[in-house]
Amino acid sequence: MRKPRLHRRVHTIATATAAALVTLAVPSCTAASDEARAPAAPGSSTTAADPAGAAPTPPAPTPPAPTQSYPLSTAPRTIPAVREHVPARGPGWKPAPDARVVVAQGDAAALSDEAKLIAGELGLKYGDSAAPRAGDVELSLEGAGKPESYTLAVKDGTVRIKGPDEAGVFYGTRTLKQAVKSAGSAPEGTVNDAPARPQRGLNLDIARKHFTPDWIEDRLREMADLKLNQLGLHFSDDQAFRIQSDTHPEIVSDPHLTKAQVRDITALAARLHITVVPEIDSPGHLGAVLRAHPDLQLRDLQGRAVKGAVDISNPAAAKLIDELLREYRPLFPGGAWHLGADEYQALVYKDPQASFPQLARAAQQRYGPSARVQDLATGWLNDRADAVRPSGKALKAWNDGFFAGGVTSAAKDIQVEYWTGKEIGARPPLEYLREGRKLVNLNDEYLYYVLGEPNQFTYPTGRRIYEEWTPLVLRGTTAVPASYGNQILGGRLAVWADLAGAQTQAQVAEGIRLPLAALSQKVWDSRAPQLPWSGFQALADRL
Repeated sequence: MRKPRLHRRVHTIATATAAALVTLAVPSCTAASDEARAPAAPGSSTTAADPAGAAPTPPAPTPPAPTQSYPLSTAPRTIPAVREHVPARGPGWKPAPDARVVVAQGDAAALSDEAKLIAGELGLKYGDSAAPRAGDVELSLEGAGKPESYTLAVKDGTVRIKGPDEAGVFYGTRTLKQAVKSAGSAPEGTVNDAPARPQRGLNLDIARKHFTPDWIEDRLREMADLKLNQLGLHFSDDQAFRIQSDTHPEIVSDPHLTKAQVRDITALAARLHITVVPEIDSPGHLGAVLRAHPDLQLRDLQGRAVKGAVDISNPAAAKLIDELLREYRPLFPGGAWHLGADEYQALVYKDPQASFPQLARAAQQRYGPSARVQDLATGWLNDRADAVRPSGKALKAWNDGFFAGGVTSAAKDIQVEYWTGKEIGARPPLEYLREGRKLVNLNDEYLYYVLGEPNQFTYPTGRRIYEEWTPLVLRGTTAVPASYGNQILGGRLAVWADLAGAQTQAQVAEGIRLPLAALSQKVWDSRAPQLPWSGFQALADRL
């Protein structure tokens, strides 16, 4: 990360101050010197009163208007804050009636969406690939910098935004939009900006509570302005299965999202550089599926049904879930998939092998005589990963779906979504990090917005996230050593609808507004924020 060039800033101030003093100084003159230099006016006559024939003294020249001097600029006020701003002197930039957004030659196909969006937001015209002129905003793909990075330069009445990829240029337009929203103009100077973490976003439980497409799309727009780039959709659970299915329509609940609505959501997300990460949770949290397929229900030795759990020794269960995974793979064109794998209730029994002899036998048949039920669960996770992996998507699973001490282990390319250390048998995050695994932070102490606040959950506050949490704080309130920082990919705020009726959609939107803004700051920049919470909150309210 480049540091501000303080020595250059001092030199600039001194030079500009001296120049301003010179500009404002008015040259003085005397009548005697004017008389000595002034020629006689043509046709003039001399009189007794003027025996030397000297011309009358001309009026003193009007001094030139002083050049306007501007204070050194300060960084634009945005959320998240820009990571570097090189100040300059000048008027900055503000939208004008004839201003346009133009795209550099050759970049129109890649950047027209970004250009048209910011043009509409700021009330500007879209000029396609016209040559930029004073007052315009120009977008271009340039450089080979960090993914999602950008440079925003305000100079000579023009804004130029460039980046190595479309996402970076898009984030530059978000900075411009917020700068104009917060102060009416973008300050003179240059912003150099890039995210500290590659994964930043919101996780939404649409299984236990139906959220309308319009509401979800509003959250996408909110996330985009905060430079967040992932929306997790948890759409299957014990309560409901919320997306239309052609292969298994019998499992779908009402209300639900149609595939056409999902395509609209993912299309908007793509334009906003947000990846939609779908989750079909298994082998637990499948109550909605089991209501239509009771023959797949896991039962213990006494014949009691285990809530939400399929019998992973039954090949028909794997067949059904794989059919769903293959059906939905093309519906979600983004580059990631969540496999779930949390809270398989067979594994919370004191002795799973004794309570579920059918699972124990299947584990030993597949992995040998020392295998246990946890090994069969690990095999289930790996098999579901195999069903998705041909799509090239990054794979994810909850941390309590990874087990230690078994004869088999989860595939190394599955990212750990770390949410809790409170579950029975949950391992601390350092165990995963020491294995070399990559983690995403969904710490339930700070980032879990659970409707109705059951099980001792409390609604997260933006202030706690802003003042206490960092991506290194994976479990509870304790950070892991910074040396593991590169393995922590980022974080998401998670909305869980345990008590779906506890809040309306509007209440959820307002409840997560400040936590989401605070999260965006902490995953964009690893340094301590410059604004105190009161200033950050005021800025969030203004934006």
